[in-house]
Amino acid sequence: MKKIVLIYQQFLNRLRQKTNRLQFMMYAAVITGLIAGMGAVLLKTIVHFLQAWINRPVQHDYIYLVFPIIGLLITVFITNRFFNGYIERGVGMVLRAIARKSAFIPLSDTYKHIITSSITVGLGGSAGLEAPIVATGSAIGSNTARIHGMEYRERSLLLACGAAAGIAAVFNAPIAGVIFAIEILLTETIVSYFIPLMIASVTGALCSRIILQESFLFNFRLREAFDYNNVPFYILLGFAAGFISLYYSRLFKKAEKGVHHMTRNSYTRAIVAGIFLAAILFLFPPLFGEGYATVSMLANDQAMQIAEKFFAREYLNDWTLLAFVGAIILLKPVAAGITLGAGGNGGNFAPSLFVGAYLGFFLSRMANNTKWLQLPEGNFSLVGMAGVLSGVMYCPLTAIFLIAEITNGYELFIPLMIVSAISFFIVKHFEPYSMETRQLAMEGQIFTHRKEDNILNQFTAGSFIQDKYDSIGIDSNLADLIVIINKSDRNIFAVTDKDNRYVGIIELNDIKKKIFEPVNHQQIAIKSIVKKAAATIQEEESMKKVMEKMDITQSWYLPVLNKERQFLGFLSKTRIFEKYREALANQADIYESESDHQ
Repeated sequence: MKKIVLIYQQFLNRLRQKTNRLQFMMYAAVITGLIAGMGAVLLKTIVHFLQAWINRPVQHDYIYLVFPIIGLLITVFITNRFFNGYIERGVGMVLRAIARKSAFIPLSDTYKHIITSSITVGLGGSAGLEAPIVATGSAIGSNTARIHGMEYRERSLLLACGAAAGIAAVFNAPIAGVIFAIEILLTETIVSYFIPLMIASVTGALCSRIILQESFLFNFRLREAFDYNNVPFYILLGFAAGFISLYYSRLFKKAEKGVHHMTRNSYTRAIVAGIFLAAILFLFPPLFGEGYATVSMLANDQAMQIAEKFFAREYLNDWTLLAFVGAIILLKPVAAGITLGAGGNGGNFAPSLFVGAYLGFFLSRMANNTKWLQLPEGNFSLVGMAGVLSGVMYCPLTAIFLIAEITNGYELFIPLMIVSAISFFIVKHFEPYSMETRQLAMEGQIFTHRKEDNILNQFTAGSFIQDKYDSIGIDSNLADLIVIINKSDRNIFAVTDKDNRYVGIIELNDIKKKIFEPVNHQQIAIKSIVKKAAATIQEEESMKKVMEKMDITQSWYLPVLNKERQFLGFLSKTRIFEKYREALANQADIYESESDHQ
């Protein structure tokens, strides 16, 4: 292995000498796309065979209900035994790595999401594989960049290439992969970023196209063309998708937190939550696993087949089927929340597509049951998928292009745009951030689409401290301070106690008159002239909060303290503005920041 690594390093050195920066990035994008695509193929294959094995003909029809419990227990065991009892999941993990960890993701993330999510979802957990695929692909991109010796911006781009390749592979949708990376991961996008993203995404899609059977892939054939007379109903679907997205997000978080805090023992939690999940699956079998099989049934006008395992399927008719579908829409976030709250690994990408398909079918079938209308149920199911995905994941462009690609054309482009746009604007009105990123965004842990905040969040107060400030003890007098003033070019001084803990500040303008008064300066104690600063700053505080404090207090300088309230130095607005301008200058095109070399 060491010999292989040495040979590859020698190859990289030669490749760098013979290529320019852009060409080397293209090579790295191909490698990233290939590995991420193979990872996605492996994950889909494992889950497919597990579910095929579970759904094989057996003597007992309901034996499949035991497998979600087993899946949760195995996932919890693996997490506790090999990953210190915790796996950071989903898109939030990737965004935090970009913003707070210089786009470094641990090597273990290249495989642990594949292992845990394949067991969780493959054995029936009601979650999706796309978030684990994004996390895996991003980790592959980050580690590929590290091996190839790339800097932060190139590392962030290659991380996004891995995610794009993963999405492209799992859906055979390269355009959607590129759009997802730009819309969700790269808040600052430059035109030249598209080239490596497209190369990685196409490479990932080719992996799935070549290796996976067509039955593994999630695609459809449109049965009916778009009819502009149905536009009012698509608008109605957009509003429904928006509010269902809000319902999904809020109920999912409540269910996940409720299950997670149910008990401290992870195995007990997995068993109890697994039993609850099994009970829901007994009543509503389509909630088992990803649910893509039943989504295909709805899109292909085979609605009655979704109730094949329903214990009371003989009582279903046109209206009771609607009630059955409506209950599934309302319970899907609960099932997903139970699965992830109990310690399973998965995401909300597939569940949101699932809910959207059922919502589109629900509205169109309800209209058709009145006998006054005849809406295309398959088309409404597909468009509904885009609407709820847009509202839950905050990715309207990804939703539009994903459904367009998996339907092998752009026949539904107009209704996709209408429904996704309406759904997205509804959820944005009530919630500025998606459920997966809300807490992290409020804490300044991730980048958002606000450029100024992103630049500030790259730094902490500790990186701006100007420590060449004199301090004086609280037990000193004015004469001691005058000695310090004579040797200093500053006009502000910190006052500390004998343990160097911060007490207050003294500004030169406040004591000018006392300095020039004909009195004994030794008689004026420092404690009599010290004052409190308008605010103090903690060493690890985000720069966004620091700037808010400075704006509120109208202060140009503020003291910085550590956790023990020891004085570390002052932070000035001048220093912040200098760093801000430097960061702004560094956001140029990565291919223009360094001349090409041969």
